[in-house]
Amino acid sequence: MTAAGDSPDPQAAASRAQEVPAADVARAAALRDQLHHHAHRYYVLDAPEIPDAAYDQLFQELQALEAQYPALLTADSPTQRVIGQVLPGLTPVRHTVPMLSIRTETDTTAEGALRFDQQVRSFLASEQRRTLLPASDPRHRAEPLGADALQVLEGHPIDFVAELKFDGLAINLRYEVGVLVQAATRGDGETGEDVTHNIRTIGQIPLRLQGDAPPLIEIRGEVYMRRDDFERLNERQREKGGKTFINPRNTAAGAVRQLDSGALADKKLSFYAYGLGDVQGWDLPPTHSATLDAIEAFGLPVNAERARVQGAEGLVAFHQRIAAMRDALPFDIDGVVYKVDSRALQRELGFVTREPRWAVAHKYPAQEQATRLNGIEIQVGRTGKLTPVAKLEPVFVGGTTVSNATLHNVFELRRKGVRIGDTVIVRRAGDVIPEVVGRMPGARTQYVPNFRMPRECPVCGSTVVRERGGMDHRCSGGLFCPAQRKQAMLHFAGRRAMDIEGLGDKIVDQLVDAGLIRTLPELYTLGVAKLAALDRMAEKSASNLVAALDKSRQTTLARFLYALGIRQVGETTAKDLARHFGAMDRLMDASTEQLLQVRDVGPIVAQSIRTFFDQPHNREVVEQLRAAGITWTEGEGAAAAQAEALPLSGKTFVLTGTLPTLSREEAKERIEAAGGKVAGSVSKKTHAVVAGEEAGSKLDKAHELGIPVLDEAALLALLGTTPG
Repeated sequence: MTAAGDSPDPQAAASRAQEVPAADVARAAALRDQLHHHAHRYYVLDAPEIPDAAYDQLFQELQALEAQYPALLTADSPTQRVIGQVLPGLTPVRHTVPMLSIRTETDTTAEGALRFDQQVRSFLASEQRRTLLPASDPRHRAEPLGADALQVLEGHPIDFVAELKFDGLAINLRYEVGVLVQAATRGDGETGEDVTHNIRTIGQIPLRLQGDAPPLIEIRGEVYMRRDDFERLNERQREKGGKTFINPRNTAAGAVRQLDSGALADKKLSFYAYGLGDVQGWDLPPTHSATLDAIEAFGLPVNAERARVQGAEGLVAFHQRIAAMRDALPFDIDGVVYKVDSRALQRELGFVTREPRWAVAHKYPAQEQATRLNGIEIQVGRTGKLTPVAKLEPVFVGGTTVSNATLHNVFELRRKGVRIGDTVIVRRAGDVIPEVVGRMPGARTQYVPNFRMPRECPVCGSTVVRERGGMDHRCSGGLFCPAQRKQAMLHFAGRRAMDIEGLGDKIVDQLVDAGLIRTLPELYTLGVAKLAALDRMAEKSASNLVAALDKSRQTTLARFLYALGIRQVGETTAKDLARHFGAMDRLMDASTEQLLQVRDVGPIVAQSIRTFFDQPHNREVVEQLRAAGITWTEGEGAAAAQAEALPLSGKTFVLTGTLPTLSREEAKERIEAAGGKVAGSVSKKTHAVVAGEEAGSKLDKAHELGIPVLDEAALLALLGTTPG
């Protein structure tokens, strides 16, 4: 067997192969070719041609052949992506061509790109001046500048290649006669560590290059972890009660340097190539962009978000384009990289203090920083959710100074092991709310107790509740709590609730911020004069809103229940409650057991309703709204026997298209009033589809399943009414 660091010996392999039947030699070679092909399609192109099971069958067949005839085993065999080998230590690897770092442009604005273009031009101009000096002058440059450099001096824009700056671990892959024989970390640039055993487990990295590979070529790139793979890893860790990881970059870097490749079994790593190291027996392409294309042709993944651009304007446009899509990328980047495309021009520019003059990393604002957690406060949201908020030592992260960050909920806080006084990692990506993602390692100097959620709302004093099995704590004083005031009013005024036309978010903001109203019942005390005094509110608009408020006083019990904003009570549940109990007082006094008798009301919904009406101030708001003139027709309620007597009881309908006289909402209300249910999609459980003009795919689905199709007249006949 060829060792990982040895060059393959074709003669020795042929000698060993003589001991194996020719048919098996040919079959093993064919299997290797097929598996390499399908691995490239799967891992690199993301376009598999065969299902996983078929790949596994080919893989197992090759494994069996190699087990039967060890002489068939080669270093590039797909079966050599070994997981589970434990090494005594990482062996140093000296790089034939140093893995140098590139200069970083710390100005994260467009000026950083403009400055790099100007620096390249300025250096070439200084070199040109040196060629014009007398030979006796010590500053004289013997060789004249090349054609590419002279074109730049004549005013031609420089051709650059702009790429992503991956936030991972730099790796050097050494291929001999097309076979991967060694993988090493960058280390200090001169000497890295042999991590071949781990790199072989990364499916995107081919064990054998495609096409006509040179005798020796080193491919350089970045090992990283996708965000979705990172999240899945942490989810598995949480399920096992294990330690979670702070960020994808550190996780990937730590995984690559594990002695035991078995540690990578649950850590899916990825790879992108971006350059070359040592190369022998191959004429390099004249440009960096062509080099990347050649690397891709060898079967290695090269990121598609690269561009060949001209001049400073091209660099600025690329920097801005990637910044706009940075948060949507499936992996982390901390900037972009600019490289002069022409290799001839790269040679002219050369190096300074071991950094190439022809390349620069143009950073974006850091998305993660460390700072001190000074305290934890509770924020009550518009829907009553209580969120622990970290009070931080101010830190510049993600392009702005951050002093507050979310801790999501108490369970996340405990999972991350964060306590007051810790040094924590804060992350801010784009417009996302800053969050604390973990704490820095290190022992605490003194005991700090775990943070506990309050039992009462810090804003209104109402009881704080947590739904069974839920993660969030909530204030139960929805109609009373000032923190929820605006949200409660907007929901109350919604079209499917009290339908108060003209009462939008801008008006509610002004009314609440000016202290004109504090509770829902006070909406009905508003007059034209008070409303007309608001910004952008003329007397006619004020009169219209007062009229809408007056109109809303006459409603239905179902709409009123939905308007109250009881958690877990949506529009359909409100209708079921109104139909079942018939009267507001009966509902408010219903026990949990009685609530559970209502269709589709389970323990969580029942408990939420009971908790709402157990708060005295919520009952008080209901009474005040009644006193403000809000009325509806009440009945005896629908007992189970009565519900069965309704004409459409137990039947499910789907509405599609435009009906002649009924709106979609009116048709839905009539069906539900007759005991039926309206669903959003067609299934085998659908009793009938009610179709109007321009009916779409739901009608096709009904025909496919053989479900009856009704027009408006047929629906009204079922309801016992006629159009009118």
